[in-house]
Amino acid sequence: MIEKRIMSGMRPTGKLHLGHLVGVTDNWLKFQEENECFFEIADWHAMTDRSDYSAIKRNIFELTKDWLALGIDPNKSTIFIQSFVPEHAVLYTIFSMMTSVSRLQRSPVYKDRIAGESTIKNPTIGLLGYPILQAADIALYKGTHVPVGKDQAPHIELTREVIRRFNGLYKEIFPEPQTILTENPRLIGIDGRKMSKSYGNFISPGDSIETLEGKTREMITDPNKVRKNDPGNPEICNVYSIHAIYNPNRSIVYNECVSGERGCVDCKAHLAKVLGDYFKSFREKREFYDNHHETVREVLFDGSNKARRIAISTLDEVRDAIGIGTL
Repeated sequence: MIEKRIMSGMRPTGKLHLGHLVGVTDNWLKFQEENECFFEIADWHAMTDRSDYSAIKRNIFELTKDWLALGIDPNKSTIFIQSFVPEHAVLYTIFSMMTSVSRLQRSPVYKDRIAGESTIKNPTIGLLGYPILQAADIALYKGTHVPVGKDQAPHIELTREVIRRFNGLYKEIFPEPQTILTENPRLIGIDGRKMSKSYGNFISPGDSIETLEGKTREMITDPNKVRKNDPGNPEICNVYSIHAIYNPNRSIVYNECVSGERGCVDCKAHLAKVLGDYFKSFREKREFYDNHHETVREVLFDGSNKARRIAISTLDEVRDAIGIGTL
């Protein structure tokens, strides 16, 4: 029986931003030191809310380079592409046969996508079935723990329901995965909304110093701190929320804001420098992978081949348990 296997992934929709780091990948870096980890580039998931797939292949490489530059180590973790493992689609089909439409329609993520800020007017079956494919992703590798952002937690609960139903109907093949949430709160973007690529309000670890200076200047701070010497409230300030994560001298920032010694303009400029220094190593490593495309390709092929071997074995167990797809 598997004691602990970490399974997580991201859609290849562009480069990473700080919201991804504090929400997911910071946990990945910790887990890969002591656990067996599978990190999926979920390209099929990226197809569920768009009709133009032309950027997905490029984004797969961009995302992989970001992961490697952050420190996700292919010698410790399996990095693979979802579509390179067709067994995901087979298990998705099986799981979909035991999940009702009404249950999927109650998913808060689905409801948000069809009625939220970025409404999808003609949702596809793929969008509705997104959490079932996610359940297949996790179950195929018998994932026991899934680090995700808070908005994805309901999907893991649905995964547990599907696995529980399968194990009860056929054979106890899959462990019920546990959700692991980040210790840090969701980061707010430059404009005050949640940090998101779709809003264009994000800060990336690969941003240049000049870009960081421009982005931090636009950030919303404590609305009650009008003048430089006004005492501020760091607890409601988006600029401080990022200082609190990345600035080793965060307590100085906090105290000077509260006392009115530090103005918002200076605080934003300081944040740009903090982030520039913090992610200097990332930018250097990212540049290396930009210039070594074949190395990235090998990581993806090797990881996908390893993942598929495990997926084939799991699916053989599933077929034997159900009695379908085998003679």
